[in-house]
Amino acid sequence: MRPLAQLGREGILEVAIDFVDRNGLAKLTMRRLGAACGVEAMALYRYVHGSGDLLTGMVDHIVDRLYADQLAARRQEDGWQDYLVRLAHGVRQIALDHPEVFPLVATQAPEAPWVRPPLRSLRWMESFLDTLISYGFDDESAVVAYRSYTTFLVGHLLLEVSARGAVLHPGEAILDAGDATDGGSRGQDLAAYPHLRRLEVMLSQDHSTAEFEVALEAMLDRLELLLAQR
Repeated sequence: MRPLAQLGREGILEVAIDFVDRNGLAKLTMRRLGAACGVEAMALYRYVHGSGDLLTGMVDHIVDRLYADQLAARRQEDGWQDYLVRLAHGVRQIALDHPEVFPLVATQAPEAPWVRPPLRSLRWMESFLDTLISYGFDDESAVVAYRSYTTFLVGHLLLEVSARGAVLHPGEAILDAGDATDGGSRGQDLAAYPHLRRLEVMLSQDHSTAEFEVALEAMLDRLELLLAQR
């Protein structure tokens, strides 16, 4: 095991993700994570500022891989459909590779708990909005697209990882107490996420009932078309 200073924050997050992959999220505590890193739990707080920061860091870490592996190679001229397809396949691969970690993706981001539906990765939300706006979506249509796409993708994948035994409702209470230092991440502003900050009012609105009805009608139309083709 490398010394903690050599592991750094990214190394600790890698150990945490590996621990959850092997043992499940319910078994993750700061004490057990410290033991896996070869240190006392309190030593982790220099790099991970409490349970909320740890959970967000784990999500950010696996989502960063998505951008490096899937989205970095795409070109603007490939179109917004290509972006959404790449994103969907990349996120599904994350879910399949890390079924025990994936449910964290669908939890509230401490810095933006008002986003509906919730998504813990601010980078994902900001990049999604920025990309669609760059293709000519206006603010309203970009937010509608975010809600529709995220509801479909994350909802489908949560069912898929549930079938693999993952717990769908992880909570920060699974980690040891001692989050007095966690206010740093919760108090972080959104300066690095201008679209999120600008569209806070739209993103905080709950249209789940109307969106459910629209999705239901679309599904029925698809089934009707399927029946007509037989």
